[in-house]
Amino acid sequence: MPRDDAKIKEVEIPTRVDVVSDRDRELEPEFDADSSLADTTPEPQFRRAERRISVRKSALPKKTASRLRIAVMVVAAITLAAVAYGSVYRYGTRSWRFRVDSSDDITISGLNKVTRSQVMEVLGADIGRNVFYIPLEQLRMQLEAVPWIESASVMRLMPNRIAVQIQERTPVAFAQIGSRIQLVDAHGVIMELPRRTHYSFPVVLGLSESDPLATRSAQMKLYSRLVNDLDAGDARYSKDLSEVDLNDPENVKVTVSDPAGAVLVDLGSDQFLERFKIYLSHIGDWRAQFQKVESVDLRYDGQIIVNPETAVAQHRPTRTWRKR
Repeated sequence: MPRDDAKIKEVEIPTRVDVVSDRDRELEPEFDADSSLADTTPEPQFRRAERRISVRKSALPKKTASRLRIAVMVVAAITLAAVAYGSVYRYGTRSWRFRVDSSDDITISGLNKVTRSQVMEVLGADIGRNVFYIPLEQLRMQLEAVPWIESASVMRLMPNRIAVQIQERTPVAFAQIGSRIQLVDAHGVIMELPRRTHYSFPVVLGLSESDPLATRSAQMKLYSRLVNDLDAGDARYSKDLSEVDLNDPENVKVTVSDPAGAVLVDLGSDQFLERFKIYLSHIGDWRAQFQKVESVDLRYDGQIIVNPETAVAQHRPTRTWRKR
């Protein structure tokens, strides 16, 4: 087929072609400038994309983050303290520097009647032990179980020493325990007589080692009240007593030393000084009236019975002496 070389004419095509139909013409009045349906806002032909500003946000609120930082610091401090404590503890409990090597590392003060050997009987088992492993409270209790020790304190002295402070008991009377004579303090604790020591006390009767300590303590309170009454006002009448019988708490009996012969005096449970003064002021008259004065009962007001036990033993009426 032959090629059509006809010349092509250049046609200019408009960029915009408005095509209006009959229907558009009918609706045009409704969208004119005065119509409410008209769009008063000009619409740009091309809209530029708005630029977004990037904001970096934290994963946690500031308050929570602050609390977490504080918690981490506290945990770190506790961990460091625990590590330091563990290191010090291992060193203190394992190092030879803290071992009590001999009795020379044990210092004892306050000894008088108690001997060092008595104390070392309690502490000797801990020689060779680490000073931190020595049970101080247990040792204190064992020391206070020694009759002559009233109180004790046991302390650690770094690096490897033990210090012991002893407070000894103070005896206030002799005590007849069975066939033995021992010492007793104001609390009823019975103690052995120490060697090369001199005491001047009355002998207390009626105490028993088998009795509870509370019972002996009550008896010794009665004895202390008797002595305090007799020694009131610097009278010192208690030095004239050789024995004090506490078997009956309602009737304290005392044996009075006298060149003419010892006399047993019943004083009851109170008014000890007043009744003892009656004895001192009338013993001469009684000796003049009676052949022998062995005992006097002063428990009754206005009436004194001389030698009541002798009269009962011989089946004779008791002799009564009345104050004039």
